[in-house]
Amino acid sequence: MVTIETFRELLGWCTVINIGILAITSILLSLLRGPISNIRANLFGLDQIDVSRAYFQYLAQYKIAILFLNIVPYIGLKLMT
Repeated sequence: MVTIETFRELLGWCTVINIGILAITSILLSLLRGPISNIRANLFGLDQIDVSRAYFQYLAQYKIAILFLNIVPYIGLKLMT
C-alpha cells in the first residue's frame, strides 16, 4: 500500500529528475543550437526558424508539464500533511 508520504516523496524525486532533464536540454540547446538546428532542418526539410520555434515550444510545454504534473500535486500533498 502506498502512503501519502511515499507518493509525495515520489513526486518530489520526479520533479528533481524532470527539472534536471529540462536544465540539461536547455543548456545543450543553447550551446549546440547551430549544429543541432542544421541537422534537424536538413532531416525534416524545415527552415532554421521553424526548428528554433519547435525547440522553444518543446521547452515551454515541458516546463508547463513539470509544473502541473509534478510541482502542483507535490505542493498539494505537502499542504495536506
